[in-house]
Amino acid sequence: MFVAVLTYKVAIEEVEKHLNEHVEFLKEQYEAGNFIASGRKVPRTGGVILSNMKSKNEFEEVLAKDPFKINDVADYEIIEFVPTMTSKELDFLKQG
Repeated sequence: MFVAVLTYKVAIEEVEKHLNEHVEFLKEQYEAGNFIASGRKVPRTGGVILSNMKSKNEFEEVLAKDPFKINDVADYEIIEFVPTMTSKELDFLKQG
């Protein structure tokens, strides 16, 4: 499982120019089953994407298609982790 932490590196006005395309990208990835949660950081300095993709390389390839990445408005930190404990509602995420 992976968490991508996005940090904006341009003014929010520049980010918003690409927001609609970014949202469409997110919707496509939910449809494909690649993402399971996403949202804005508070304060609004970036965002977070939670993915259950199996391969970091595949996740990076998908993120490379994000309009925020293409237009160089955000940096991406990818954190890989293995969920070993969850609430009952998220048992399906357990990997070991």
